Amino acid sequence: MTAFNELMAHQRETGALAQVAGRLGWDQETVMPAGAGDQRAEEQAAMESVLHARRTDPRIGAWLAAIDAAALDDEGRAQIRHIRWNYGRAQAIPADLATALARLTSRAHQAWAAARASDDFKGFAPLLAEVVALKREEGAAHGGDPYDALLQDYEPGASAAQLGEMFGALRPRLVTLRAACLDAPQPAPLTGSFDAGAQMALAQRLAGVFGYDFDRGRIDKAVHPFSSGSGDDVRITTRTAVDDPLNCIYSTIHETGHACYEQAIRPAYRLTPLGEGVSMGVHESQSRIYENQLGRSRAFTGWLHGAMHEAFGAEVPGGPEAFYRAVNRLENNFIRTEADEVQYNLHVLLRFDLERALISGDLAVGDLEAAWNDRFKADFGFDVDKPSHGVLQDVHWSAGLFGYFATYTLGNVYAGCLNEHLRAAVPTLDDQLGAGDLSAATGWLRENVQQYGGLYEPREVIARACGGAAPSEEPLLRYLEAKFADLYGL
Repeated sequence: MTAFNELMAHQRETGALAQVAGRLGWDQETVMPAGAGDQRAEEQAAMESVLHARRTDPRIGAWLAAIDAAALDDEGRAQIRHIRWNYGRAQAIPADLATALARLTSRAHQAWAAARASDDFKGFAPLLAEVVALKREEGAAHGGDPYDALLQDYEPGASAAQLGEMFGALRPRLVTLRAACLDAPQPAPLTGSFDAGAQMALAQRLAGVFGYDFDRGRIDKAVHPFSSGSGDDVRITTRTAVDDPLNCIYSTIHETGHACYEQAIRPAYRLTPLGEGVSMGVHESQSRIYENQLGRSRAFTGWLHGAMHEAFGAEVPGGPEAFYRAVNRLENNFIRTEADEVQYNLHVLLRFDLERALISGDLAVGDLEAAWNDRFKADFGFDVDKPSHGVLQDVHWSAGLFGYFATYTLGNVYAGCLNEHLRAAVPTLDDQLGAGDLSAATGWLRENVQQYGGLYEPREVIARACGGAAPSEEPLLRYLEAKFADLYGL
């Protein structure tokens, strides 16, 4: 067996174990008994210890040294690029730190869920401070700026300075558009009582409409919707609220975008570094274009209005145009995941700035709630009423996912680029969306983005799909300004 084949066999076994570890996380979020938290922390720490040992195995270095990358094809060279990168990053982290982080973040997740339920940030803050301290240590171990180092886990090749420049270009036009829309007469919201069971049945239908393969996946409920897994086992979660079916609908469509990306990657890449989404920014581009440019379009909401009537009957008031306006209306809202397209990125930029300050040490965890509330008031013009609507609303920091938030807005930027080229490639797209037919749209995304997995660098994936054009915030801004000017008569 050649060095390359031995290396890839090792990688596939490591990938399989990583999927098992991921399933522990899925179980914790969905069906794990409430009293199992401490034991689960030990299980996850043990899995992380095994994975860290495999990822830092000295044989990887020997195999890499023995391989002539020039003799490999493009896919082989891409595998080596990822493995060399991952090996270097894993070697930089001491095994005891990796294990401690896994144990601590499992405990912190349970504590966050309890603190969120009881609106007790002060009780959660000491544990969060421990997470921040270990993440600073992890970032410093990689050398250079600690936050940039953490960002690489989610968006390889990106930097806080680069993203800050892009976000700085977004912010003023979003603020202007937000103010203009909120000053205009508002569409009526969707009101009523919508059975939770019927919502889950509609969620199943919608996931199928968007191309999710239920032979290789399932939908469950979670406090914070997410997707998990890759290849032949890709699971999604959603949530229901009887007075807000749109939350369930668009959480489901969003997570379906993530899941379809993972299901569409070439089978030959399974359990290898190429066998998963190349970055969270690219991943988010898929979930956001499914959710927003496709799922919130006038054409698709016309079809969805009919599906709502089938699911809920007389509880759905108004006609298709009123429903479209209800789906897309702006309103003051505390919650990022429930925010409209115009305000969503302002929620993300708040978190991006705060977490950079936490990791740099410019902001102490004890001051985080006040800093959040002050920034929220400045950006949105009203006060946070309780921690679960503010600093405790997201799971990410309890899980140690510092650097993740920026990829949500980057994904929106990528989705804006992809949407322009998708519409040019499928000129009859609105007719198809109006019939509830997503096959041309999702097929274009599978062909141009999803199938490649980690074959290309993140920005290259988007540029290739967009005819070579480098990613820019301009397509997203053009889309938002045109859509909401029409919707609000601006």
